Amino acid sequence: MNTLRQAAQEYLNLRRSLGYKLYKAGKLLQAFVKFMEEHRASYITTQLALDWAQQPSPVQPVTWAQRLSVVRLFARHRSATDPRTQIPPTGLLAYHYKRPQPYLYSTKEIRALLRAAVSLAARGGLRPWTYHCLFGLLSVAGLRLGEARNLELQDVDLKTGVLTIRNAKFGKTRLIPLHPSTRRVLADYLARRNRHWARRSVSSYVFVSNWGNQLDGGEIHRTFYALSRQIGLRGPSDSHGPRLHDMRHRFAGMTLLRWYRSGKDVEQELPFLSAYLGHVHVGDTYWYLSAWPELMREAMSRLERRWEGQS
Repeated sequence: MNTLRQAAQEYLNLRRSLGYKLYKAGKLLQAFVKFMEEHRASYITTQLALDWAQQPSPVQPVTWAQRLSVVRLFARHRSATDPRTQIPPTGLLAYHYKRPQPYLYSTKEIRALLRAAVSLAARGGLRPWTYHCLFGLLSVAGLRLGEARNLELQDVDLKTGVLTIRNAKFGKTRLIPLHPSTRRVLADYLARRNRHWARRSVSSYVFVSNWGNQLDGGEIHRTFYALSRQIGLRGPSDSHGPRLHDMRHRFAGMTLLRWYRSGKDVEQELPFLSAYLGHVHVGDTYWYLSAWPELMREAMSRLERRWEGQS
């Protein structure tokens, strides 16, 4: 019989082969296996799973629930080959996830953010233009931050104005058409990038640091937070506020709003938006309807007009 460590690796390999990234879950599962080895436990019990999940103690209950969920999924898999395995019941450390309310950026705020990005200290590199182009692309193309970070030069076709998004959620690839104005900004940035790195080694990623490697996700967020405070989107000491991911919400919301105002059948068009955003289920796209009060007003107004026409 495989050891718990071997079984955990096989489980991760199987799920990753199905398209799941499991970055955080993989690290948590390895930590759980180490905990089990330290306790000389060869099979999973509910008590040991609880003991591990509730470490460290001074954290939010959601963290405990997430940790136990990782073990629960693995335990279900492991129980098929080791009948001694106990699967932690679903109700233990229950926590109901609540989606954060997206921030509804105005066009004025997006423009202020992009102006602030251009004013960043260059530090001998392309930093202002890199962040100006990155944040601008996020605001108009509906990309996830990870998708923008992972863009490589081969994924950008300026002739046709199409981006290729590779290995997104569940390993999917999709094509993103760009507006001519977006294409011009991207072309300008790439020209600057090519001149700057003409005689030096640089990675193939579109958005690179001053050292020529892929932009670090943590550094992107720190830069965004600093610029957000600079333009008043966040207070000087605020730990919460508008997120980069809210730009994706804005793109989806503005698209739906245009459809409503132009009289299109939104229900028929929604699968196209879902495919564009890379959603696995159309239901994930429907959520944007309830997230934007203005969209709800447009939907109610259309419904009222339909009722009036039938009366």
